Amino acid sequence: MKKISFYLLLISLCLHSLCSKQPNILFIFTDDHALNAISAYDGPLAKIAPTPHLDRIAREGMLFNHCLVTNSICAPSRAVVLTGKYSHLNGQLTNKNVFDGSQQTVPKLLKKGGYQTAIVGKWHLKSIPTGFDHFEVLKGQGQYYNPLLFTNGRDVNHVGYTTDIITDRALDWLDQRDEKKPFFLMCQHKAPHGKWEPALRHLKEFDDMKIPEPPTLFDDYSGRSPASAQHKMGIADHIGEKRLMLSYASKFTPEQLKQFDQAFRPKNEAFRKAGLTGKE
Repeated sequence: MKKISFYLLLISLCLHSLCSKQPNILFIFTDDHALNAISAYDGPLAKIAPTPHLDRIAREGMLFNHCLVTNSICAPSRAVVLTGKYSHLNGQLTNKNVFDGSQQTVPKLLKKGGYQTAIVGKWHLKSIPTGFDHFEVLKGQGQYYNPLLFTNGRDVNHVGYTTDIITDRALDWLDQRDEKKPFFLMCQHKAPHGKWEPALRHLKEFDDMKIPEPPTLFDDYSGRSPASAQHKMGIADHIGEKRLMLSYASKFTPEQLKQFDQAFRPKNEAFRKAGLTGKE
C-alpha cells in the first residue's frame, strides 16, 4: 500500500510539474476559404496550390477530420473562436453586429493565468479588442495593399502587402515580448478572402498552369434547398463585369503601380490586338 501511495505521489508531482509549464500558444487564422485550400486535407487544389508549411504542421500535429463550423460568416466565426460560444449565445449573429467585448473570452482567461496576449491582423468585430496586452488590427475588412493597422488605440500606416505585414508585425511582437512569461498570439490574416488580390511578386504565379474547371462552376442550384439556392454562391456574381477592379492606381505607391503594370500590360495589349468580339 505504501509503495502504491509513493507511486501515486510521484505521478501527481510529475503531472503538477508538466501542468506548471504553461505552453506558448500561436493561433493562426486565415479567412474565407474551403477546407481543401489546405493541401494536407487533399482535394483538387492540393497539386495546383500546395501549402507545404501548413502540411508539415499537420503531419507533426493533427488534422481536424471530425469537426464542424458553427457559423461560417466572418465576424460571427471570430466571435465563436474568442468566446467558445455559439452565435446565439455570444450575440454576434451577423457581420453587422458590434461584438460585445465585455463578455468572457479566451485572451481574458489566459491573461488572468499569467499569459502575455496579443492579436495582429484582421479583427472585423467593430469593437475595440479587449483582453489583449497588444493589438494591431485592420479596420473593417482592411485592404491587401498598404494597410492601416489600428495599433493600441492609434492608426499606423504601412507600406507593402498585408499578408507580409501581418506576419512581420506578429514576429516583431514575439521578438519584443517578455520571454519570462508564456504568450498567446492570434495572428489573423485577411487572405485569401475576396477581392483575391495577390502580392505583386505572385501576379504571374499561375500564368503557365492550366486549372481544371470544377464541375459546379456554372451550377444554377436548381433543386437545392432555399439556403443554397438563394445564397450568393455563383462565381458570376462575384467576378463578373460589375465587379471589375479598375481603381488599382489609387491603391499603390508609384513603384508598386509600375510592377502591376509590367505584369498586365503585355496581356492587355495582346488581347486588344486579337480583335475578339462577342461576350464570353
